[in-house]
Parts: sequence; C-alpha cells; structure tokens
Amino acid sequence: QVRLVESGGGLAQAGGSLRLSCAASGRTFDLGMGWFRQAPGKERESVATISWSGDSIYYADSVKGRFTISRANAKNTVYLQMNSLKPEDTAVYYCAGRRSGSGEFEYWGQGTQVTVSS
Repeated sequence: QVRLVESGGGLAQAGGSLRLSCAASGRTFDLGMGWFRQAPGKERESVATISWSGDSIYYADSVKGRFTISRANAKNTVYLQMNSLKPEDTAVYYCAGRRSGSGEFEYWGQGTQVTVSS
C-alpha cells in the first residue's frame, strides 16, 4: 500500500510562485507519479506526470513552460514548482501514484488548495 501526503499549497498573487511537495510512504519503489487538479465546477485534470526514473515527463498544455515536476526518490518525494501563476490555476491539487506499466493512478493524496489572486 502507498500513502501520499501533499503540502505547500496556499495563496499566491498572479505572477507569483508556489512549490508543492508530495511525500510518499509504503511500497514506493517503481512508482510513477503525477499531479492533478480540480477547480470548482470542473472535472479533475492531469497537470504533470513523471516516471519512476524521471526520464518520462508529461505536462498539460496549460502549464507548459510555467510548471516543473521533479522527484527525489531517495526522499520519496515529488515536487511541482509552479511559476508565473495565473488565477485559472486556482484549484485543489492532488498527488497520485501508479505502478510502472499501469495506465491508471491508483494511489491518491488528500489534496492541497492553491488559490491565485489577480
């Protein structure tokens, strides 16, 4: 089993930055990770994903060039550096994990709120 705990959310001004962290515990070896978000009244969307080795990374078009996903396997932690924040980035951000070779993310954190003011 895997437990994921997000931190680092909060309030930022447009143009500002925040860094989210996701600490994993349990059977974390070979775990692909991702960040997702859900804004009020909208469906959850994928923001960025990273493979266990870090050599495969995906970004949603809406965050390319502004957000950076990274991981430190020795610390069982995944990060999402968010720069040039926009009000439309306001959402609850979730960390998720999946086994290598699996298409579905089966492990989820509780979420952390990010609010960007204009």
